[in-house]
Amino acid sequence: MAFTTAMACRLIGRKSVIGARSMSSWWRNVEPAPKDPILGVTEAFLADPSPDKVNVGVGAYRDDNGKPVVLECVREAERRIAGKLNMEYLPMGGSVKMVEETLKLAYGENSEFIKDKRIAAVQSLSGTGACRLFADFQKRFSPDSQIYIPVPTWANHHNIWRDAQVPQRTYHYYHPESRGLNFAALMDDIKNAPNGSFILLHACAHNPTGVDPSEEEWREISHLFKVKNHFAFFDMAYQGFASGDPERDAKSIRIFLEDGHHIGIAQSYAKNMGLYGQRVGCLSVLCENEKQAVAVKSQLQQLARPMYSNPPVHGALIVSTILGDPDLKKLWLKEVKVMADRIISMRASLRENLEKLGSPLSWKHITKQIGMFCYSGMTPEQVDRLTKEYHIYMTRNGRISMAGITTGNVGYLANAIHEVTKSA
Repeated sequence: MAFTTAMACRLIGRKSVIGARSMSSWWRNVEPAPKDPILGVTEAFLADPSPDKVNVGVGAYRDDNGKPVVLECVREAERRIAGKLNMEYLPMGGSVKMVEETLKLAYGENSEFIKDKRIAAVQSLSGTGACRLFADFQKRFSPDSQIYIPVPTWANHHNIWRDAQVPQRTYHYYHPESRGLNFAALMDDIKNAPNGSFILLHACAHNPTGVDPSEEEWREISHLFKVKNHFAFFDMAYQGFASGDPERDAKSIRIFLEDGHHIGIAQSYAKNMGLYGQRVGCLSVLCENEKQAVAVKSQLQQLARPMYSNPPVHGALIVSTILGDPDLKKLWLKEVKVMADRIISMRASLRENLEKLGSPLSWKHITKQIGMFCYSGMTPEQVDRLTKEYHIYMTRNGRISMAGITTGNVGYLANAIHEVTKSA
């Protein structure tokens, strides 16, 4: 029988169907990812038509009108940059000037480690990118190690080290009954960790609890790290934003440096410069000498190459312009203090309103904690009631973003909290 055009068409048609079926099965086993617990709060908030709704879920600064803020120092830096600089690729390690200025903030303006070129540092995709880059570095060069992470911590820490395939352990941090630091249990866990462990520390304004060790407690922690030969990796997302003073907020790191530790630091300009969407940060690792620092930096760059090749330029230009100009840096220090002071004043106002309502509970922890967040102690069920009955949105662990509180809504928020907690 002759092979006709019609037969050929039918054959091609059958192959097309088989091919379509084959291709459609490629992603058939992909299930929807679970919603991010923080970003999901914002989605629900935006979908709520209530005029009374309040979002105290997401950690982004707002002014007293509830509006996003662009700092004046950032506006001025952008005016200076506009039309005057090219947009060529940065090196794999990022902006040298931005990194130099960033290291001064963490290690000190006159740091001997900077002078001796003992710090391996690269520009990163904000603090998240710095953590991920270090996690991959840890996996590659200490493949049998694990990371100790505090309970609780920023949820993305677990995702970062999990995806870098670094095994995780946890250590005690928060004490629910006192709404403060579980220092004794923390020290026991650090003591019982195998010698030479990698341990993640929040440099200041612990997320999500807002609970930080005192200076004396930091000194005890540093001493125990020295005895155990642990490696401290500091995530410093809130320098300047916590207390209003970048030097004070770096105290934990300075204590470890004074005690002779070799440390790693993730830094971010999302909160303290409001550069959330610019994704600009820095990863640094303090090494034994300049030769070692050169080697470590080369490996960090090698890890960055297949991830994103090189970091974005615009945010780095903003940061280096601000920190490299004495007048702009002075303006930034003033503006970051204004942000921190507003957060501190909202803490005082929320506590005062709750106490005036005759709450049977103690709310002293609101003003004892520091930084963007307050770990309220409310249960998931109480948070659900806040959302359902009062259109107040926050994560179900009871974490309140203080930046979402204004003089206009603090009374409403306090009353709602009082109503859902007074029978506790």
